[in-house]
Amino acid sequence: QAQLVESGGGLVQAGGSLRLSCIASINIFKINAMSWYRQAPGKQRELVASVTHGGNTDYADSVKGRFTISRDNAKSTVSLQMNSLKPEDTAVYYCNADYGVVDGAIFTGAWGQGTHVTVSS
Repeated sequence: QAQLVESGGGLVQAGGSLRLSCIASINIFKINAMSWYRQAPGKQRELVASVTHGGNTDYADSVKGRFTISRDNAKSTVSLQMNSLKPEDTAVYYCNADYGVVDGAIFTGAWGQGTHVTVSS
C-alpha cells in the first residue's frame, strides 16, 4: 500500500511563502505525474500543479508565477514552493501520485492525507 506524507503547511500572512513537501513510500521514477491539489472549505478539490516523469510542469492559472512544483525521483519526493501567498490560497493541500509502474506492477494512484495552509490577510 503506497503512502504519501505531506508536510510544510501552516499559518502565514499574505505575501509570505511556504514550501510543501511530499514523500512517497514507493519509487516514483515510473509514476506518470506527481501533483498537488487543494480543497478549500465548501469547494471542490482542484489541481494546483503537476510535474510529469519527464519534468514537464503544469499550473492552475491562479498560481502561475507564484508557485513552483519540483520532483526528485531519487528521493521519491515532490515539493511545492508557494510564494506571494494570498488568502484565497487557504485550503487543504493534497499530494497525488498518478498511475504508473512500481516494482514491475501496475500502479493506479494514491493520495496523501493533506496538509493545511492558512493565509491571513
